Amino acid sequence: ALLIEMAASHVEMDTITYNAAISACEKGGQWAKAMGLLTEMAARRVELTTITYNAAVSACEKGSEWATALGLFNEMVARHVELNTI
Repeated sequence: ALLIEMAASHVEMDTITYNAAISACEKGGQWAKAMGLLTEMAARRVELTTITYNAAVSACEKGSEWATALGLFNEMVARHVELNTI
């Protein structure tokens, strides 16, 4: 809801905004919403960073969505996103 309000108020939806939202989804156990935000980022051509993927993988981990988390890891490799140990 907050992201919708931000968009309606013409607040720029950038990588940092999306990362914060994905992290909030992770903390709230909403892995599917986190994945939806990740998809939205890609559709809007917002840069997906290491932080973005780490937050999404953590959300999947909390939801026991191991196959989805592995898919994100593979996507990181394919997109040449820097891997780290966060």
